[in-house]
Amino acid sequence: MAQMTYREAVKTAMAEELRRDQRVLFMGEDIADMGGSQGVSKGMLAEFGPGRIRNTPISEEGIVGAAVGAAMSGLRPIVEIMYMDFTSMAMDPIVGQAAKWRYMTGGQVTIPVTIRTQGGAGWQSGSQHASMLESWFTHIPGLKVVMTSQPDDARLLLKAAIRDENPVLFIEHRDCYPRKGEVGEDPEEVGELGVGRKLREGTDCTIVCWGGMPWAALEAAEQLEAEDGISLEIIDPRTLQPFDLGIVLESVRKTNRCVIAHEAVTFGGFGAEIAALVQEHAFDHLDAPVLRVGEKWAPVPFAPVLEDYVVPGKAEIIEAVRSVAYATA
Repeated sequence: MAQMTYREAVKTAMAEELRRDQRVLFMGEDIADMGGSQGVSKGMLAEFGPGRIRNTPISEEGIVGAAVGAAMSGLRPIVEIMYMDFTSMAMDPIVGQAAKWRYMTGGQVTIPVTIRTQGGAGWQSGSQHASMLESWFTHIPGLKVVMTSQPDDARLLLKAAIRDENPVLFIEHRDCYPRKGEVGEDPEEVGELGVGRKLREGTDCTIVCWGGMPWAALEAAEQLEAEDGISLEIIDPRTLQPFDLGIVLESVRKTNRCVIAHEAVTFGGFGAEIAALVQEHAFDHLDAPVLRVGEKWAPVPFAPVLEDYVVPGKAEIIEAVRSVAYATA
């Protein structure tokens, strides 16, 4: 095992797959010399050359469209969409093309495209550069959606996404990039999509969270344990589509309470789907209502004090957990 940041883990995964399979290439805006907006791919151009590390024009529709065509021709492209907000400009190649071709051809054509993008607040980057839009894509049959929080998961699940025969949207939260953790060094090791991870054992309440929120939940758990004696169990689904419902239900049946936390806007967020599934399959085990923690109904503000008000974090998680801990269904 080696200590590395989330940023380094993502780079390691791409480099390992580029070395392993000559069909893999990486495309995106400023990803070659500059290394992308977050510096994830710095140095990769020198190793793999301009034929496989390719700068593109500023056209998200063109980037993903070219990748879909490349995948149909036998390549395995990775593309980077600089900010998740910009996926709106590539909705047809993602939703209308990549997600549907395997079905429309009866499995004769596969689309092994990995679309990396990043988002999230906390950097005062304004309303057009900080959205979390995962619920848009979990609704689309044919797409897989991955959102990891831990460096080792970033490496293993990105490798799994690149090897998958289906299009995968791999979402990175920018607050995760500097986070450090132990990461394996076996280049053949690969993760499994659709399997969640228990980040912390607990007995009093289950929290299901993803993206940057597991880090806030881990901090909240320490405070709740010290101040209230509340033992919080933390589940990171890692993959939102396909979703590991089993690990969530097992936890809820143990703790009898559930809070779901995500950075996306609460209304219509993926947390509502999980809440519905929990009450559908574990209603008799609930001792309190399922609560959701999410962003307020507003674009992400630029001003730091307003951003902190709109975007949830540790304080909102603690408030929700305390609410269900002392409530009865």
